Amino acid sequence: MLRFEAEYRRFGLKRNGFGGFQEFYHLLQNIHHIHGVEVLLEYADIHGDLLPINNDENFHKAVSSANPVLRIIITKKGKSHKGEMI
Repeated sequence: MLRFEAEYRRFGLKRNGFGGFQEFYHLLQNIHHIHGVEVLLEYADIHGDLLPINNDENFHKAVSSANPVLRIIITKKGKSHKGEMI
């Protein structure tokens, strides 16, 4: 049996408000109360493809592509989007 846990949150950020990936990653851990949980971050690009956010370079690509919003998928490491182990 699969169990889906989903939570949607909207919040505003300044595009230049973060120095890099690690700062953003820790912000998301704080917002979602998932301290100590390793997660994978992905964002939906303009074509709807999910791309990883795991370093400063692709974090800045994600932020620059946000038009007008940046949609982020947070997944616990070791799980797929469908809740199955990968």
